[in-house]
Amino acid sequence: MMIGFQTLFYKEVLRFWKVATQTIGAPILTAMLYLLIFGHTLKDHIEVYPGVQYTAFLIPGLVMMSVLQNAFANTSSSLTQSKMTGNLVFVLLTPLSHWELYGAYVLASVVRGVAVGLGVFVITAWFGNLSFVAPWWIVIFAFLGAALLGTMGLIAGVWADKFDQLAVFQNFLIMPATFLAGVFYSIKSLPPFWQAVSHLNPFFYMIDGFRYGFFGQSDINPLISLLIICIFLALLSAVAVQMLKRGYKLRH
Repeated sequence: MMIGFQTLFYKEVLRFWKVATQTIGAPILTAMLYLLIFGHTLKDHIEVYPGVQYTAFLIPGLVMMSVLQNAFANTSSSLTQSKMTGNLVFVLLTPLSHWELYGAYVLASVVRGVAVGLGVFVITAWFGNLSFVAPWWIVIFAFLGAALLGTMGLIAGVWADKFDQLAVFQNFLIMPATFLAGVFYSIKSLPPFWQAVSHLNPFFYMIDGFRYGFFGQSDINPLISLLIICIFLALLSAVAVQMLKRGYKLRH
């Protein structure tokens, strides 16, 4: 019964794994450069949380940033490429339901996002004295964050007809939202107006909750972050499934 779902999931995982140097190695290198530059420059000048060095504070943010960006990239690039090359028709001809299509694409994006995140963590953890105060929060926020961005990537991939359109989505939404979510700083260091703006950014809750799992400290209660992420994931999942069900820009 699940053979079609498993096959599509395997195909999506294999798609990024065959070019692992580009899809996994390159993001790890990018995160490493961020750590070397920002960590080395600011580690003796900033203490965001009491008793937590800036380098240690920075590492979870870089890990989660890598998870989110690569989860989005997996579904968005896969669907856009399939539409441009014309091979998406072979997926649509299968008797897979819209829920199975959604699940296979998003689950594969979670695998890629978490794989890159683990790689970034393994490489960067040597540079900071990290603790694991609440490890289950780390797992939960990493999984939900990757699923949320994988869903956003699916929506973007269905909507975009070519990579130029997809780049607009990435450059004007995903990238700014990620960098303004507290990867490199605590929003408590911002003026009140910008703190209020940051609270409108769902990426902030993903990164802040993920960071709580390491230090037991965060800018907002992790339960509130979890609730907000679940609401966004439910809403975007409903949109994505409806797009697949109707065949929006897929069958016409």
